[in-house]
Amino acid sequence: MGRLTEAAAAGSSASVACSAGPPPTPLPLSSTSPGSAATMASSEEDGTNGGASEAGEEKEAPGRRRRLSFLATAWLTFYNIAMTAGWLVLAIAMVRFYMEKGTHRGLYKSIQKTLKFFQTFALLEIVHCLIGIVPTSVLVTGVQVSSRIFMVWLITHSIKPIQNEESVVLFLVSWTVTEITRYSFYTFSLLDHLPYFIKWARYNFFIILYPVGVAGELLTIYAALPYVKKTGMFSIRLPNKYNVSFDYYYFLLITMASYIPLFPQLYFHMLRQRRKVLHGEVIVEKDD
Repeated sequence: MGRLTEAAAAGSSASVACSAGPPPTPLPLSSTSPGSAATMASSEEDGTNGGASEAGEEKEAPGRRRRLSFLATAWLTFYNIAMTAGWLVLAIAMVRFYMEKGTHRGLYKSIQKTLKFFQTFALLEIVHCLIGIVPTSVLVTGVQVSSRIFMVWLITHSIKPIQNEESVVLFLVSWTVTEITRYSFYTFSLLDHLPYFIKWARYNFFIILYPVGVAGELLTIYAALPYVKKTGMFSIRLPNKYNVSFDYYYFLLITMASYIPLFPQLYFHMLRQRRKVLHGEVIVEKDD
């Protein structure tokens, strides 16, 4: 569902926000992160090599944590700069194509390699959560990244007749502007030099981009339904040796229906985060 789930991981401070669309917040390792676990493991190994005292290991641990934190921050900074640049390249390519051709037909085909590369590269964000260098839920990040990959590979790439639909342009433009804003926000936050405009854009652009992106995704899936039903693609019919069945057509219908309860909840969550970050409002959320 694109970056619908990004809102669930939105941060509570002005300088850092965990990802909607929006995407996991690139933060340095804290002393209680898995970096500490790695330090403990190293200390245990050191204890069998050279007979270092426990006091000596305790003195070395903060230094190791700092090194791990520095490496994590350096990697996340590089990652976010690369992703910002990648989506900027995609934006320039789309603008150039439209200026030269004057139509959206053929746009997806012209930019699909760049789109597939950078969107698939975002799988690293799940790894970041797994190893603990980004303090965001693995489940939330996994859903948000996999939903994008689902739209790219299992819908638009696999069903070529829909690639020239206007709805594809809707989610492509929405994704591109969102990702440029999001990754630049993370980059400047890591560098501890966040321009107000970037923060403002992060918490204002989504007001339009989320609904536009969701509309584009839903309309694209809807356009794919007749083709999926006719061809039976990705479906498993009975009888078969595994005695299981799967109908991709009904799976897409269920996927579309899942937007109904999720989008309003997550969209209004981001609106609350916007008031908190930009206007300093204290938001008290009720426990479920």
